[in-house]
Amino acid sequence: MTDMIKADEALLKTDGLGRVQTPPARREQLLDEFERSGLSGIKFATLMGIKYPTFAAWLSKRRRQREPDKPMAAKSVDSMQWLEAVVDQAQHPGGPTPEGVVVELPGGARVHLRDTREVVLVAALLRGLEKGC
Repeated sequence: MTDMIKADEALLKTDGLGRVQTPPARREQLLDEFERSGLSGIKFATLMGIKYPTFAAWLSKRRRQREPDKPMAAKSVDSMQWLEAVVDQAQHPGGPTPEGVVVELPGGARVHLRDTREVVLVAALLRGLEKGC
């Protein structure tokens, strides 16, 4: 049986170690797709058949090229978004409910607040996360 290659498909070159060399135009196309996808980098790389360290290097290089004057450790002011939530006392006349409030962080982490005194701790945690570890 013969394998047929469509006219719009290109053969991918490999180096001496057998690694696939992805053309720059294809890399940019994949990175554009990733930005539109809303997926995590790991999930997207897996779906596309790209090793995650390779994909992460492409993404990092692209970000450095787009923001050459920005220091690498600095984070954008827009990286954190705040939301104010107000509990309607008419619906909860006895005070906070036993369920409390759940704060969901990027990456899937969750903080469960059951007492108003915990707000100070969570605020400190968020400030620490904003600065980076």
